[in-house]
Amino acid sequence: MTAQASERLKRGDKELRMCTTPLDTYLRQSNIEFESSNTANWRGYVGTWEIKGADGVERLYLVGLSANKSYEEILSLSDLFPDHPNGVFAHWFTGEVRCPTGNLIDYVHGGYASKYEYDYFFEFKKGVLVNQRAVHNTLDEDKGA
Repeated sequence: MTAQASERLKRGDKELRMCTTPLDTYLRQSNIEFESSNTANWRGYVGTWEIKGADGVERLYLVGLSANKSYEEILSLSDLFPDHPNGVFAHWFTGEVRCPTGNLIDYVHGGYASKYEYDYFFEFKKGVLVNQRAVHNTLDEDKGA
């Protein structure tokens, strides 16, 4: 499988690449499918996400979307969520979001398997940020040396 196009995650003034697709859970629950426009995007869409905080609680929001309904027709966030054209709270998502950053240390031609210098992990429960951590990766520990 070809390496896949990343989603984007904004947090404050930083923008990170995501190696997780939180919208997949919603799409499966809603029986919505998109068409792939190329081998680097088998899911047929790219989302832009943002972690927004209020009252000491940080939440995950889908704030942008480009999705292929067909090869000719591209849908946006307002097409999928007409009542939330500026962003929708990802209450359906429970899981961990991985955001790699830094230098590429091991390229893998498939999915999101490539290793980068650092991984940031954000854990969400029903769209609410409950934990976060950073991991420093090295080639030696990844190869078992």
